[in-house]
This record gives sequence, C-alpha cells and structure tokens, in this order.
Amino acid sequence: MNHAFRMKLKPGTVAEYRKRHEEIWPELAALLREAGIHDYSIFLDEETLHLFAVLKLREPNQRESLPRHPLMRKWWDYMKDLMHTHPDGRPIEWPLVPMFHLE
Repeated sequence: MNHAFRMKLKPGTVAEYRKRHEEIWPELAALLREAGIHDYSIFLDEETLHLFAVLKLREPNQRESLPRHPLMRKWWDYMKDLMHTHPDGRPIEWPLVPMFHLE
C-alpha cells in the first residue's frame, strides 16, 4: 500500500533538513522498517518549501503506533525547529490524494 503526504519547511532550513536526514539515526530507520514502512522518499518543492513524502506500507503495519513511540517523539523534537508542526511537535501532514499510477 502506498501512502503520500505533504509537509512544510520553515524558511532557511532546507540545508539543515537535508543534513539531518542524511544522518538519520540508525535506530529510527530500524523503527520505521519494523513498523512496516519501506521505500520511503521525501521530495522538496524549492519554491514553496513543501515536502512531498511517499512511502510504501507492508500489511499488516504499525504506522499508526509510531506517534506514541519515544524514539519517534525524540526525532520530532529534534526536527520541530525546521518544520511546521502541531503543538506536540508532530509534523503537520496534509494527505495527498492518488491521481495516477504507472507500474
């Protein structure tokens, strides 16, 4: 199953956002994989600072449990100075509606 969503960076944070993801914590990458997430990409629209994320979910998966995991919350705290977030630090996500797929 595919899942896509949009997030938004704050101005002046693109380089730091890229750096932090290039240095993603191995234990966080493992947690995402254990939750059933794979083939995860994030793209940037440089004009609007919108991030477009696309990931694949294995079935069954535990994606919905990630917001409660302490490591996920720690990552969000680490990233919240770069992104638009909810008061609890979770990135604001706008779901994207599938319109076309070519396999």
